[in-house]
Amino acid sequence: MPTALPRGVSERVVEVLRRYADREHLERLLAIPDPRLHSWVADVAETADPERIYVNTGSPEDLEFIKRRALENREELPTKYKNKTVHFDGLYDLARDRENTRILVPPGHSIAMVNTLERERGLAEIRELFKGVMRGNTMYIGFYCFGPRDSPFSLYGVQITDSAYVAHSENILYRVCYSVFVERGGRLKYMRFLHATGERNELGWSKNVEKRRIYIDLDDHIVYSVNTQYAGNTVGLKKLSLRLCVNQGKKEGFLCEHMFIVGVKGPGGRVTYVTGAYPAGCGKTSTALVADTLVSDDLAIIHAYNGEARAINPEVGSFGIIDGINPVDDPEIYRILLDPETEVIFSNVLLTEDGDVWWRGRPEPPRSGLNYAGPWRPGLRDDKGREVLPSHPNARFTTYLKYLKNLDPRIEDPLGVPVEAMIFGGRDSDTNFPVEEAFDWVHGNVTKAAALESERTAAVLGQVGVKEFNPYAILDFLSVSPGEFLRLHLDFAGRLTRLPKIYSVNYFLRDKEGRFLNEKTDKVVWLKWIELRVHGDVEALESPTGLIPVYEDLAKLFRDVLGKEYTEQAYREQFKVRVAKQIERVNRVVEVYKKIPDTPPVFFDVMREQLRRLEEARLRYGDYIDPFQLDKK
Repeated sequence: MPTALPRGVSERVVEVLRRYADREHLERLLAIPDPRLHSWVADVAETADPERIYVNTGSPEDLEFIKRRALENREELPTKYKNKTVHFDGLYDLARDRENTRILVPPGHSIAMVNTLERERGLAEIRELFKGVMRGNTMYIGFYCFGPRDSPFSLYGVQITDSAYVAHSENILYRVCYSVFVERGGRLKYMRFLHATGERNELGWSKNVEKRRIYIDLDDHIVYSVNTQYAGNTVGLKKLSLRLCVNQGKKEGFLCEHMFIVGVKGPGGRVTYVTGAYPAGCGKTSTALVADTLVSDDLAIIHAYNGEARAINPEVGSFGIIDGINPVDDPEIYRILLDPETEVIFSNVLLTEDGDVWWRGRPEPPRSGLNYAGPWRPGLRDDKGREVLPSHPNARFTTYLKYLKNLDPRIEDPLGVPVEAMIFGGRDSDTNFPVEEAFDWVHGNVTKAAALESERTAAVLGQVGVKEFNPYAILDFLSVSPGEFLRLHLDFAGRLTRLPKIYSVNYFLRDKEGRFLNEKTDKVVWLKWIELRVHGDVEALESPTGLIPVYEDLAKLFRDVLGKEYTEQAYREQFKVRVAKQIERVNRVVEVYKKIPDTPPVFFDVMREQLRRLEEARLRYGDYIDPFQLDKK
């Protein structure tokens, strides 16, 4: 041990830490000149009572140790593939827990559309739940950059967890930045994340899921998570950090978004950067993967810089839905998942008896093995006679973005990339066009972002298929009201000299027989059309709700990009204006915002105008408008 204590560190704190950390790991911790950090770690250790503290520096030895421990304690299981493991969360821990994820607020305070809890009550409950919760386990401490290492836009985070699986996931998804904390110490502002798996049953699952709690304390910039393993509830810098980031963005005037960032190539090799926000299971990851270059597949931090919107990716890995990924529609990610050299954590898939992994999308039939519900065999049914699926609909993969052939080197650009378009997509079977451009920034933020609806998927607990209000595809991750989040975007425009264009997409329109009107691969055509529109290279038709493609432009893109014919009949069916459905949608969403006290008045002005245009169109054309009847703009 050093002979002298680091400046500001009390002897009591060091004595506590000595009980849990050996000399090497205590020195690693004290090398960070931040007494507040040392005190917090000591308090956590005294409360949770782990067997030991392990400080992750990001060295190859540390990364390997954490991976090995995940296997040794059976949080991850080996497969026949090198560097590929399978993790199971447990039958009752397979998705984000909306009900028990709460923002802690002062007494008498609430946030519209956001699940809240009185702060002192929440902290008291957490303190009780964490007493002795890590007993017999290792407490891992990780230090991460939430963005490129030298970016003025990056945030930082410290994760404490007793789960080697969570630590392993963080090490794949984020840049380990222990050295930055050593260099900048107490001058560094950072988020904190505290997680404990809780008691595990004989299958290794969190046992006390009825006491699962995910509490976000905005005052202390910290997230608590206990009695859960599912990554969406536990991996701090994933969606848990989004609430803290949104709150910081509100105070400092930047945007923290549930968005991909991709580059789309246009004529002459031009690259146009666009972002996209979609709820889980709505094609977000697959869209990012079919773009020409990928900067981010999930999150974006967007700052105004010299009048431009500039976006960085906080992450370097992907935690994606694996259900449906197949070698025909998703060849790139399918290749990565089964490449013998790539590192992947599969979660809640089927681990076959011979060590293979199977999910819905692999062409061969499933074989007996182990899955999210326990031992599985073909034809297995539960005690109510229902089929037990071999792989869960919310099964996931965690892997590095560096494996992607289309990874954009600007992922490490400290000033990010210029955002020229923003896309908002949802799962909608009966209302919205496959692609549409907003009239302007305000119209787009109101009608396409703030008014976004989507049919629920298996990524959250609850009934699948119900159409839900999900503004900016970020409702589950908001720490401010939807009204306040809209205002933040409207105000952000004042910092820009060039505003990104706003678009909506919808890959899930169905015909009367319930068949999808588009194929999975069609999404690349919508991206290419958006790229051309950003630069004014093609005209558009004016609908009551925005601007849609001209048939001839789409027919050319389908031939050039996908090598297939695009018929007038397909265009008519996909781009007819479903007037009655659009009117229903406007009225539905307006009723929601009437209950949100801080909704900007301009929201109602824009929606009123949208409704007027739709009603006038209905009087003229009826409930459906043939796109060939619309005028060019």
